[in-house]
Amino acid sequence: MGDLWTQLLGGFATAGTPINLLWAFVGCALGTAIGVLPGLGPAVTVAMLLPITSQVDPTASMIFFAGIYYGAMYGGSTTSILLNTPGETGTMVTALEGFKMAKSGRAGAALATAAIGSFVAGTIATVLVTLFAPVLAEFAVTLGPPEYFCLMLLAFTTVSAVLGQSTLRGLTSLFIGLAMGLVGLDQITAQVRYTAGIPEFMDGIEVVLVAVGLFAVGETLYNALYEGRSVQSLNKMSRVHMTRSEWRRSVPAWLRGTFIGFPFGTIPAGGSEIPTFLSYATERKLSKHKEEFGTSGAIEGVAGPEAANNSAVTATLVPLLTLGIPTSVTAAILLSALQNYGIQAGPQLFQTSSTLVWALIASLYIGNVMLLVLNLPMVGLWVKLLKIPKAQLYAGILIFATVGVYGMRQSAFDLYLMLAIGLLGVVMRRFDFPTAPVVVGMILGPLAEAQMRNAIAIGDGRWSVFLERPLSLGLLIVVALVLITPRLLRWHRRA
Repeated sequence: MGDLWTQLLGGFATAGTPINLLWAFVGCALGTAIGVLPGLGPAVTVAMLLPITSQVDPTASMIFFAGIYYGAMYGGSTTSILLNTPGETGTMVTALEGFKMAKSGRAGAALATAAIGSFVAGTIATVLVTLFAPVLAEFAVTLGPPEYFCLMLLAFTTVSAVLGQSTLRGLTSLFIGLAMGLVGLDQITAQVRYTAGIPEFMDGIEVVLVAVGLFAVGETLYNALYEGRSVQSLNKMSRVHMTRSEWRRSVPAWLRGTFIGFPFGTIPAGGSEIPTFLSYATERKLSKHKEEFGTSGAIEGVAGPEAANNSAVTATLVPLLTLGIPTSVTAAILLSALQNYGIQAGPQLFQTSSTLVWALIASLYIGNVMLLVLNLPMVGLWVKLLKIPKAQLYAGILIFATVGVYGMRQSAFDLYLMLAIGLLGVVMRRFDFPTAPVVVGMILGPLAEAQMRNAIAIGDGRWSVFLERPLSLGLLIVVALVLITPRLLRWHRRA
């Protein structure tokens, strides 16, 4: 325990330097603004800003990106409550009760419970990350290639099966990502493969380029083609404060939401959507004011899901740092940022880059306080961002994306590829194929392939090596359950 304190204090010393504090502040402010603007998530923003990794120190850029991720979760609740437009998928549930509260003139109380709930959940979850991440890292060191491969297989199936409307579409997206990840030189034999004779593909396809193309360019083109026909009406702001009875109703909801959200962030189960729905269902069942749900708006219906959302987001750092497995899209892009620096996330990270890890964890405590200060008094300022015309906003995003991608290798080929991937993103959005599995498949694909080949080498060429070890067998059973259970439930319902 003493060792943990020393490392955390060391982290605060690094994160508390003026330059790192400035990066944290800029990240939190930018993240909040991004969360407020509908249709722009943290994944798009971090993907767009990934090229800065070539200029900025690793610790500073990870603190900056974490601030954006966090801030977007805070900011997303503002549009959900005032506009009924979730800025982020995690804040969809907040819109259910928050918008009703705003309609009945209680927008201030809804915004206050969302901001304070996010702070409470974020802080508790950061304490849990501080306590559990090093323990999990120590356990992860004992895993061999068969266990690692099965863990990645679990990440693939859960991300593909949980996100999007159908498992088949999710898996199709995953295979597109896996195929992109295989282009270039074979890691083990150094054979050139799947380049179609194009020399630019020899180094493989850049993850940054795919992320920017799918999210930033795809989102912009999709909005230009299919949206802009809807008219939005903004609810009136009221003073941001809560009465004593609202505090009494919010506190238990915040705590329940935090403990519902945290486990979901640590497992590869598709981000913060599930825990927010679960938290909402829990609050609805336990509330003494059931008549307010869906009519005038119940404050617990905002407090619980907001806490669950922020808790789940913080918890994604546990598998990301200790196992090198991203459990959300933004976490996948953060992983590729680490790879840009040649830093391999995983059990060794706590030994090889302990300064970076502890500074990042310490920055979460600092960022939480910054976000509370940024959000409660200045909510009126963030609402003004909603007045930016859509055309100029999306044009700005396209310019940013183009400059960022061109700046990486000064290659015109990269720009054509980015536009082609952007068009693929539009088609995927149009026909409801989730884009997250593409990025997860692309980043984890080559790692999973290397682990699988190492595992088979350990087993002298036998595939049964995956069934002979208890942990890898257990993980394979979980993978089978993830794929089969939804079908069985559907069949049972029909029957």
